[in-house]
Amino acid sequence: MNAFLKQTGKKWLERMAKNPKRFFMYSMIILSVSFIGSLIQGIFFPSETTFSIKPPVLYSKNEIGQNKASGQDKVMEKIVGELKLLKEKRDRNALQKEDSLRIEFLFNRYQQLKNNR
Repeated sequence: MNAFLKQTGKKWLERMAKNPKRFFMYSMIILSVSFIGSLIQGIFFPSETTFSIKPPVLYSKNEIGQNKASGQDKVMEKIVGELKLLKEKRDRNALQKEDSLRIEFLFNRYQQLKNNR
């Protein structure tokens, strides 16, 4: 079997070397038929799994993007308000350990919201 494959392979290589135009012509015909077949398959028999990744909407006049931005603004305003209260508490020297953890959390959350804009 192995010798048969080697002999057949040598025969095809010799034919390709003797007739490069014919080999190129057959290769292009096979590639063209394959391309046309894949186009027909894609158009008439589309796959069930569609492209599910949705690119982010950068410029849009719809209200969804505006509502999301205004929702983030509201959350950021709440965070700033709470940080101001904690600052006043710090000025009165009444901070506790839980407050410092809360400040750190609020600051990180504010930075995340600010970077996601």
